[in-house]
Amino acid sequence: MIEVNGMAHVMLTVSQYGLAKAFYGRLMPALGLECVFDGSNMCYFVGARTALGLHPCAPEHAGERFVQGRVGLHHVCFRARSRADVDQVDALLREMKAHIVSPAKEGAWAPGYYYVLFEDPDGIRVEVNFVPGQGVLAKDESFNPSDDYR
Repeated sequence: MIEVNGMAHVMLTVSQYGLAKAFYGRLMPALGLECVFDGSNMCYFVGARTALGLHPCAPEHAGERFVQGRVGLHHVCFRARSRADVDQVDALLREMKAHIVSPAKEGAWAPGYYYVLFEDPDGIRVEVNFVPGQGVLAKDESFNPSDDYR
């Protein structure tokens, strides 16, 4: 059996590249990710054993918005080390005047699940969560994810 060592990176294609770079340029350092490349066709943040990259969409898709129910990405989630970290992200998002879908609160997806859910300038959903202990791996029988998953 192969055991992966986490997720290496996620690349997002965005229609508002300048706005996305500004948004993630403020958010990622707060999550411990440093911008290691900032170019006209790609921006790349690395840290916390993962990376997030941005690149502009093809010109014919400029101005389009993300649709969560389409085939492909549903949302991106970063794991925090504490509830207080999630609260700090919530406060930063408010300061940034970001679109917060769900302010920091508890969720039913695992015992002690605590999260904030928001959208980037293109409407791509992003979550920051904290799950204590083993989360769903603790085999808690009450775990029952909703059919209406955020």
